[in-house]
Amino acid sequence: MATRKVSAKNIIFIVIIALLIIPQSRQQIQIAIHTIMAKVSPSVEKNNAREQVSSYNWKLRDLEGNSYHLDQAKGKVTLVNMWATWCPPCIAEIPSLQALYKDYSDKIEFILVSDEAQEVIEAFLKKNNYNLKIYSPLSEAPETFNVKSIPRTFLLDRNGNIIIDESGAANWNSETVRNTIDELLKN
Repeated sequence: MATRKVSAKNIIFIVIIALLIIPQSRQQIQIAIHTIMAKVSPSVEKNNAREQVSSYNWKLRDLEGNSYHLDQAKGKVTLVNMWATWCPPCIAEIPSLQALYKDYSDKIEFILVSDEAQEVIEAFLKKNNYNLKIYSPLSEAPETFNVKSIPRTFLLDRNGNIIIDESGAANWNSETVRNTIDELLKN
């Protein structure tokens, strides 16, 4: 009768599968994987491939209850991000958005949008010591921002051209993003 040897590889594989099945550890593993993937800087759209924002007709509300209409961002360099507190790739990229926000919140418009309950968003921000400006949609998003998966982030120039359109987690505090924003601010 032959005996099977249990290799370390097999044990590790079984442990990983077990951790992915257990709900309490599954999200943490997904966040860790997406954090590694979020080290990649988003890519800038080529000049001839750039699209424009379809419409600025979008009503939002911030966590303090103040109304915001997207047309207030016309003529400004703007970063629009769709996200949620339950989304592992969103959670993975938020630290880079926070770092970028810290340095550019007075230079560009940051519009981070989540349709979650205000209490959920506030608890998430407080727990993680984030001070990002978050909005909830009050009306249907324009076609450009009517996305099917999150996170999805757009960097717009002053004319509404989409300079970066990134799906999934990315490093928004990268040299590429900062240099792109700096160039957009010069124009």
